[in-house]
Amino acid sequence: MINLLIALAISFVLNVLLVQLAGLAFWVASLISLAVFVAVFLLLTRQVMKKVGSVMETAQRELQAGHAEKAVRTLQQALPLGKRQFDVTGQVNAQIGTVYYLKRDFAKAFEYLQKGSVRHWVAMAMLGICYMKKNKIDKMNETFDKACMASRKEPMVWALHAHCLESSGDRAKAVSVLEKALKKCGSDERLGAALEALKEGKKIRMKSFGDVWYQFHLEKPGALIKQQTRAMTGRRKMMVR
Repeated sequence: MINLLIALAISFVLNVLLVQLAGLAFWVASLISLAVFVAVFLLLTRQVMKKVGSVMETAQRELQAGHAEKAVRTLQQALPLGKRQFDVTGQVNAQIGTVYYLKRDFAKAFEYLQKGSVRHWVAMAMLGICYMKKNKIDKMNETFDKACMASRKEPMVWALHAHCLESSGDRAKAVSVLEKALKKCGSDERLGAALEALKEGKKIRMKSFGDVWYQFHLEKPGALIKQQTRAMTGRRKMMVR
């Protein structure tokens, strides 16, 4: 917000100076002032986002080192920058919410995810899952709808919505979501397989999305390990025979 006001103020003053002192026509002065406004706003935005990016990188390293609380404190240092630039506060809150969600501190995660940016699809998906677990299906759908609209080319957010709908007992709507997803994302094999599974009365196999699936805590990685172990055991028995 502050960046916008600064750019507007500079543009306005410049416009007045060009008309009053330089004697330029108002429309010419306005075009020059508009160009300066855009340049100043982009420059200020870049400065803020560079600072936010630096904070995010530091927090990421701290999280990878297992220092979740330290990562949260680092991220909170970026919150004041939200006064200068639109959506920064939402992005930072979303990131803090994901840290708490990954820690399974769902109460704190929910607090921050609610204030998160809709453009952060991972955070919005986590918020939608929180609503599902609270049995607030309308809020779950509302949250996922916003996430899907903001990140329409991200297959996993659509698949997560369908998975949550299936888990909530609304298979028909889950099918509708996946059909819409294929129109938005194109011919994604994972979405196609999920849609086919639902139409055949089977469950969606989210494992096709890889390890990122497990960060949503809807299935434990241990379940996959057990399946693989059983499969390997079966193969050994067949080989013995």
